[in-house]
Amino acid sequence: MKKALRSVLLGACASLVSLSAVYAAGSEDDNLPPYKMIRSLQHVQDSVVHGDLSSADMQQFMLGAIEKRLMTADRSVFADPRNVDAALIYAMSGGNPKTLAYLASRDIDGNFDNRVTDALSHYLNGKGGLIVEIMSKTMDEYKNAPIGPYLYLVYGNAVAQQDPGKAVKAYDWARLVAPGTNIEEAALRRSLMLTTRAGNVDRALAYSLAYTRRFMTSPYAGQFADIFVELAVANYGDEKRQKIEEILSFMDKPRQREIFLRIARNAAIAGLKPLTKLASERAAALSAAADMEPNALATFYSGLVNVPSTGILDAVKTIEAIPDAELSARDRSLREAAQAVAREVLRAPVADVQASADSSAQASADMLAAQTPSPEALSGSGSSDSPFAAPATPTASEAAPAEPETSALTDIDPALATFLTSGKSKLGEIDALLREDM
Repeated sequence: MKKALRSVLLGACASLVSLSAVYAAGSEDDNLPPYKMIRSLQHVQDSVVHGDLSSADMQQFMLGAIEKRLMTADRSVFADPRNVDAALIYAMSGGNPKTLAYLASRDIDGNFDNRVTDALSHYLNGKGGLIVEIMSKTMDEYKNAPIGPYLYLVYGNAVAQQDPGKAVKAYDWARLVAPGTNIEEAALRRSLMLTTRAGNVDRALAYSLAYTRRFMTSPYAGQFADIFVELAVANYGDEKRQKIEEILSFMDKPRQREIFLRIARNAAIAGLKPLTKLASERAAALSAAADMEPNALATFYSGLVNVPSTGILDAVKTIEAIPDAELSARDRSLREAAQAVAREVLRAPVADVQASADSSAQASADMLAAQTPSPEALSGSGSSDSPFAAPATPTASEAAPAEPETSALTDIDPALATFLTSGKSKLGEIDALLREDM
């Protein structure tokens, strides 16, 4: 703990020293070449993805200082290709798109490549789909240039929806020529997402391992965790389990515990009981006795997955015993959904029908009782515990008389119609709770 705190403090001090140096340089010389300022920006951004969160404010300062320098620079400054690259890198690093457009409009000397500036203008204004063709013909010319990894990252983002395979190849090149940078961090994270969604498990696990070893202190590591949990839940079997465990071994205990809690949560929602139990136990084992919230969450997810099973009463008692203060807003919503499911499973449908029907409708239902299937019979296939299961398919001998009887029920018995409508409405509410939570 002391070592980690010392590293954070040293990083913050280094960032402050760097910021002071840049500020002093800018004050002493307003003609500081843009390419030198871009080097400082790159250092700051790389520090952020390696865990120096104190550099985030400095990044905004640097972007503002570089914008001011570019907007006031004489055209002759861009006779140096390094300053042209600096302007392009600034635009691709979170800078103001209007600055690049202004510089391109003043370029009467041909220092800027119009193909690149036009493509970036479209991309930075939310029209990435328009740049795919021109970028595919232009990128290779800049493959080994300072702007090369940035262009490959931009191209990968633009083509990801149309051709994920091409996007992953572009990301691979970007991270190959820019190791240890914010470019590699972004490329790994996006490659993981595309390969996970494409079902390319081996490559997704390889990207996960690379990210875990390099960038777990990044402020974007939460996005990585979301995708990795999705990958782990889908593949935590005997074949891939060892690889997933290897990836987790590169995380410290609190991060491992967080990942296992997320796996338990997603597995519980998906109804994967063995995985929920395993992940909950692993999360609990990584928690100290004083870690009340993680232990409560592990218990909650373990009990949640038992709600639609034979152990429903014990499961409901377990999750209801957990204090609200130990659950996040999302988990409280999930508990409400689980309680709603439990109520519907345990509710007696006939009693509800009788309570909601008026006397005349009930009289009609009584007269047809000998001829009309009961709600229990209509619950049909699967478990008879659910009052909303799909209707059973009639046998050949029952098919002929069943049709007029069902028609009569629809026309005459409003009580049964009310019962079915109410049931569908409650299921809709449960689904809405789950969608909101996820």
